[in-house]
Amino acid sequence: MSYTIKDVLSMEVAPALGCTEPVAIALGAAAAASLLPEKEIDSVEIWVDPNIYKNGLAVSIPGTGGLSGLDMASALGALGGDANKGLEVLNDINAEITEQAQTALRDGKVKVHLMADHQGLLIKTTIKGKGHVAQSVVQDMHDNIVSLTLDDKELKDNPLLSPAATGGPNPRAEMEAWLKQRSLKELLDLLEGLDEDDMTFLKESVNYNMRLAEYGLEHGSGLGIGKTLQKLADQKLITNDMILAARTLTSAAADARMSGVNLPAMSSAGSGNHGLTAVLTIWALKDYLDKSEQEILKAIGFSHLITAYVKTHTGRLSAVCGCSIAAGAGAAAGVAYLLGGDEQQIAGAIKNITEDLAGVICDGAKAGCALKLATASGNAVRSALFSLQGVNVMATDGIIGLTAEQTTQNLGTLSTQGMIDTDRTILKIMLEKASILKDQ
Repeated sequence: MSYTIKDVLSMEVAPALGCTEPVAIALGAAAAASLLPEKEIDSVEIWVDPNIYKNGLAVSIPGTGGLSGLDMASALGALGGDANKGLEVLNDINAEITEQAQTALRDGKVKVHLMADHQGLLIKTTIKGKGHVAQSVVQDMHDNIVSLTLDDKELKDNPLLSPAATGGPNPRAEMEAWLKQRSLKELLDLLEGLDEDDMTFLKESVNYNMRLAEYGLEHGSGLGIGKTLQKLADQKLITNDMILAARTLTSAAADARMSGVNLPAMSSAGSGNHGLTAVLTIWALKDYLDKSEQEILKAIGFSHLITAYVKTHTGRLSAVCGCSIAAGAGAAAGVAYLLGGDEQQIAGAIKNITEDLAGVICDGAKAGCALKLATASGNAVRSALFSLQGVNVMATDGIIGLTAEQTTQNLGTLSTQGMIDTDRTILKIMLEKASILKDQ
């Protein structure tokens, strides 16, 4: 079976309100709570894999005024989430629901367990209320609900379940398996299938992510990386060029998103920050290039495509920063494509940024991610420009392969095999730090 770029975009690019790890936790809780005959909750208990735990630990949750935590995300989902809205499950959260969630936490009604040895995305939620027990399981992907039970009875026909959970095929898993085997040339050929509806959707992804960037630039949310870069340029302390434009716009959006601003991002390959990097890095170049909007949107479509391709090799979550190696590669490829690069030059851009940023770790979702997005977006532009000038990392260097495909495969091996102990160490440091901070 073969797929089109429309298939990839429809399965890999979607709105997400808030960081996708706490959102996935909230989705699991909302799905379980929706099964209870009466919406009265006595307790919530969740079990999560190390990467969900790591990424949900410190990032702010939209609509809560800056509150964070896996327990808070679960309580919000159970008390006020709408599972039918997928990754926008927390869209209706307000001050009243937030207060109820805080009360539930104070009363000890929410417990979080870490499945320290589990590999792969997994969230199990058990909610008890009025003598009933409801359970949900989210697995492999942030919005992939694979099991729902009420009072130990498995519910097979619930519309919240993914197709695979009901015995049918898993369209997204099948598409990703197909995508993983594609060559760079085949991915480039897919671009010819973009139609007017796809262009409208890609412009929508720009609009979503630009709203976050504009908010970050206006308010200096989070660490204020984007606004500070803009200020430094105004003061002529740094040069205002294509690279800075990409860094400023992308980091400003991350500033807003990581601080819990109640605006959705258009995600890419399951991550809102990936979406910011894949889209805004390229959109930021429009004032520097004589390119039409259609050409820019086509390059953004290619950026999404390469981001999804890299993620099929590295996995949804790992110890390596996906914004750097996946969305960064997507953005680099998109920039090279936009500037007229051929297949070899696009491959060079991907290899350049892989050599540059493959060692950037993921130490959870938090305000500091804006710094990493600034690095990823700026280096994506630079990697593309280098390649177009004939500057390419050689295959004799480290994990770089003879081709972009081999390089991505090596990156996948690094992420899924080589970084397992690194991931455990990162989480150990974070947990020890959290314990120290809690006692102060």
